[in-house]
Amino acid sequence: MSKYSRSSVKHTLANANSLDIQSDNAGAGIRKGACPFHFRKPKGNSMSNKKQKRPEHFSLRNVKPLNYPQQQTFDAWHADQHLLLHGVAGTGKTYLALYLALKEILHNDSDYEQVIIVRSTVPSRDMGFLPGKSDEKSKVYEEPYHEICDDLFGRGDGYDILKMKKLVHFTTTSFLRGLTFKNSIVVVDEFQNMTFQELDTIITRVGDNCRVVLCGDYRQTDLQKEKEKTGIHTFLRILDDTKYFERIEFGPDDIVRSGLVKQYILSKLELGIV
Repeated sequence: MSKYSRSSVKHTLANANSLDIQSDNAGAGIRKGACPFHFRKPKGNSMSNKKQKRPEHFSLRNVKPLNYPQQQTFDAWHADQHLLLHGVAGTGKTYLALYLALKEILHNDSDYEQVIIVRSTVPSRDMGFLPGKSDEKSKVYEEPYHEICDDLFGRGDGYDILKMKKLVHFTTTSFLRGLTFKNSIVVVDEFQNMTFQELDTIITRVGDNCRVVLCGDYRQTDLQKEKEKTGIHTFLRILDDTKYFERIEFGPDDIVRSGLVKQYILSKLELGIV
């Protein structure tokens, strides 16, 4: 088990500069009144600033594709394609998307400045009113990305440090109107829980020098209204027509989460339960 735990996160964040993931200058910060997703370029020698991205004590593990759709994902990414990763649960869609995005922005010569994770705040079951401010309410939806970063970096504070250093930003679909994403890799997760209006808003926020990765499965939607559920099919038809996205399908045979999940999904499909 890693020597780093969630209980040590606050202490580690207080000393995060010693991790050499990126200097304060490279983080740059947000201009007053500017779009929160558009960061100014670091001043000074560009090469020296890019080198500051390379972590010395904060290493991303090496991940290799485990099956054909995962290999397709790697190939399409390296061909500079926008990605649409669609398929059943447990196939590693979000994991691969975050791995490829983080590997890219941490590379010395990357032209991207951050990863933006976008997710809708649709629960599997209504928990009622959540207390706190908007950022506190959205924390529950960030838990999967904590877990993925724990695994990718082998420590329990990776996600928090990436956020503090402005390398990762999480947002919900509730606060996107009027924004423009620039110089970013945009990971749209659980897109089956988004209405057509939400998906349309996300795509029309994409500005210069961006890559988009969409992850989801229309069979796993938590939307309740039939009209809302059909929005994803309209959206996918539009994406297919644009020819901008490489669509990669993940089936039951591609499940890597566990044998139990794989057999459960197979049984569901054999019984005609979607």
